[in-house]
Amino acid sequence: MPTVKLTTTPNWLLDLAESCELECKKAAGRNGKGEIPKDFWPTVSAFANTRGGTILLGIEEEPIGQFRVSGIAEPERLLTELFNILNNPQKISRNQVDDSDVEILEVDGKKIIKVQIRPASRYDKPVYVGENPMRGTYRRLHEGDRRCSAETVRRMQAEQVEDERDSRILKGFSMVDIDKRSLSIFRQMLRDAKGAGHPFLSEDDQGLLLKLRGWRKDRESGQEGLTLAGVLMFGTWEAIQEAAPYYFVDYQERPEAKTENRWVDRVYPDGSWSGNLFDFYRITYGKLTNPESLKIPFKLNQGQRQDDTPVHEAIREALVNTIVHADYTERVSVLVVKRPDMMGFRNPGTMRIPLEQAVQGGISDCRNRIIHQMFLMIGIGERAGSGVPKIYSGWNWRHWRTPALREIDEPAQTLLELRMLELMPAGILEQLENMFSDRFTRLPLLERQIMAAAATEQVVSHKRIVEICPDHSHDITLALRDLVQKGLLEISGQGRGAVYFIPGQNLPTPELVFGGIGLLKINSDDNGVSSNNNGVSSDDNGVSSNDNGVSSNDNGESSDDNGESSDDNGESSDDNEQNALDNLGRLLSNHLPAPVVHDLQKLEPDLLRKLQEQAIAPQLKQRVKTGLMRQILLTLCDGHYVTRSCLALLVNRDSDSLRQQYLTPLVRKGYLLLAFPQNPTHPKQAYMKSDKPLSADDEKLFSA
Repeated sequence: MPTVKLTTTPNWLLDLAESCELECKKAAGRNGKGEIPKDFWPTVSAFANTRGGTILLGIEEEPIGQFRVSGIAEPERLLTELFNILNNPQKISRNQVDDSDVEILEVDGKKIIKVQIRPASRYDKPVYVGENPMRGTYRRLHEGDRRCSAETVRRMQAEQVEDERDSRILKGFSMVDIDKRSLSIFRQMLRDAKGAGHPFLSEDDQGLLLKLRGWRKDRESGQEGLTLAGVLMFGTWEAIQEAAPYYFVDYQERPEAKTENRWVDRVYPDGSWSGNLFDFYRITYGKLTNPESLKIPFKLNQGQRQDDTPVHEAIREALVNTIVHADYTERVSVLVVKRPDMMGFRNPGTMRIPLEQAVQGGISDCRNRIIHQMFLMIGIGERAGSGVPKIYSGWNWRHWRTPALREIDEPAQTLLELRMLELMPAGILEQLENMFSDRFTRLPLLERQIMAAAATEQVVSHKRIVEICPDHSHDITLALRDLVQKGLLEISGQGRGAVYFIPGQNLPTPELVFGGIGLLKINSDDNGVSSNNNGVSSDDNGVSSNDNGVSSNDNGESSDDNGESSDDNGESSDDNEQNALDNLGRLLSNHLPAPVVHDLQKLEPDLLRKLQEQAIAPQLKQRVKTGLMRQILLTLCDGHYVTRSCLALLVNRDSDSLRQQYLTPLVRKGYLLLAFPQNPTHPKQAYMKSDKPLSADDEKLFSA
């Protein structure tokens, strides 16, 4: 295999950090010439059983969070050993690597091996180490490989052999377990959808269920009875609890754009209704599309008003998808949340096909095919993998933010977030047209969307545009470059740390904020600045405590710094503008939404004492666990910005290493916001805790 010599260090190596899809191993062996490490194989299993990933051999982590190229002395010999083991079913149950997935790369004169592990299909899972799947099956969670429980392995095995998870005949169940009112309403909806002459309508209740496969006879065993689909769709609550003990459906209407669990309206099995899926759909869809809260313009068809818009179709499809793709053996509930700014849908179980394929459409692998067919019979839902594209197109019709579809592995669940926030609000479009005339209106759609996002959010990054636009990452890179060349956007920073903004936009800068620090103190009660005001946008996409929506201020800081000294506690006092201090000694500026701790000596003694107590662990100890230090930094930055120099003094650490090891990862994950996102490495950069809740994916960030 030829060696690919990299003349420039690739971005993925510059920004190296182990993640859910990347693992680095030294692989030096006892003699230093290279050896496949024992922990390589659990990582292969873990990547194959989740979403795939990359393993780099010849990369050493030392110290924690810092990586260097150590190299492999004999990479060809190592590859021979690698493929010998990969094709030995006694070592690994299935090979998810072929020749095209492996490269030998030369970086700085040293050779490393890059191994791409392809994700296994559900028909090939579990991929396990050794010969015992119950002990050798792993999944990738956070940055580590976790051995799967026996329950998880059995669920993978069930997914492997059961195309329909809802076709199982339930022993001991009968028509007594069916809610007659639910089935009667379904019969009427079938009549409305198919016409009174449809042959299913001439059947009695059991006959109708038989036609719908809610009642089934097994030809081999002769066993017949209600299927799991029939009970979940039309059953009584008592029957559902016996058939699926973990089943639970929940609708919550929340009054504010926050992740808190306070609700003003809720639908769940409380004894006042059947609790089955059919009734849950009907009740929930009516609440989601209530015209008093879902204010969308109607569309015209041949001059006639059509109340059923693409947005209604998208909501309908999102709700049906949540129901028919759920794994009702998982312990997570079906959850639908409605907020003023968004709708969120959660179903237990991850997707059976890759997310990218689901968004692209054309491929369908429904977990509960019988339930899906029941909805299709009454004109609800889409066939052949077109459901998710319809959701995306419906939201695009209204120029709302692109839906966010993602998975969480533990506990297994799929989240869909539909934000009702204008991607290109009319006011923003008018503003851009006034500023740039036809230079803006003639732009392609993607470039206009980027401009609108920059005008709305002040500063955007490549990563942020990827979040809100469905286009390919490479196309977004080219669009950003084109806008800069045309003078329609300005750029600050380089590489992954680059941010973009509208020319002439009055962005907060260190010079504006710190340029005129006055000595005047004013009471926070008089100026409306509360110590709890963190200035975080309500554009929060959390559906549940597992939500991990990234803040728009997460700009992927560059690792380059300009040498800030940790002794720099004070800031410039040149009077460019008259700033003031609040009654706690924090700087107030019209350019920032919250006060700034910029000089510890100016703080009121009680606040200074409180901050010092919060940072007592790193003050007293030279070595503090990484997770604890991150928790301390978030606590210090809660409710106000704190400059990096002040943070360095409080935790008794060097300012440069503090930024690289702790602050940058917290910004990238969205847990810290930057005061000056267009210049992330400025010596006077300040940080504030965001209101992003801790997600299950990030728990290790604060426990390592």
